[in-house]
Amino acid sequence: MKQIAPALIAATLLAAAPAKAAETGNLLDVSMGIFDMLDDGSAGEVRLEWRGKPVLWWLRPMAGAMATTDSAVYGYAGLALEIWWLDKRVVLTPSAAVGAYSRGNGKDLGHTLEFRTGVALQYRLDSDARIGIAFHHLSNAGIGKNKKNPGAESLMLTYSWPIGPK
Repeated sequence: MKQIAPALIAATLLAAAPAKAAETGNLLDVSMGIFDMLDDGSAGEVRLEWRGKPVLWWLRPMAGAMATTDSAVYGYAGLALEIWWLDKRVVLTPSAAVGAYSRGNGKDLGHTLEFRTGVALQYRLDSDARIGIAFHHLSNAGIGKNKKNPGAESLMLTYSWPIGPK
């Protein structure tokens, strides 16, 4: 079974269609959903994210900010990878970012420096706008005081649209 998983991942990536990203240029993404969804102290979350034109094949730079209903805020920058399927209508976008977190009245994540990893699954409309869902994990990777690293997960509804020149 251990040998099958890498082969399936490789086959999936090879079967992905070439990116349409170069045609869509920059994207602006608005998301809303649940922050810290796997804990009792969950809160509402909103996010605004910019994704730049691809810099290398399917790889896009990104930067964004989120806020929760508990007054927590997080600003970040990172990279997103686009993997396209189904006649370039469905895009899977894993991403990784680093940024600064302030808890406000929300969850103590153990450190100001936090890392965000996640994935979005979106459907591309005829207008090149995208609608979908995203799941992200926020963590300090154990660098917090006393190695405190509770982490938090977010589940979001997303809407992205092209901005600026293609």
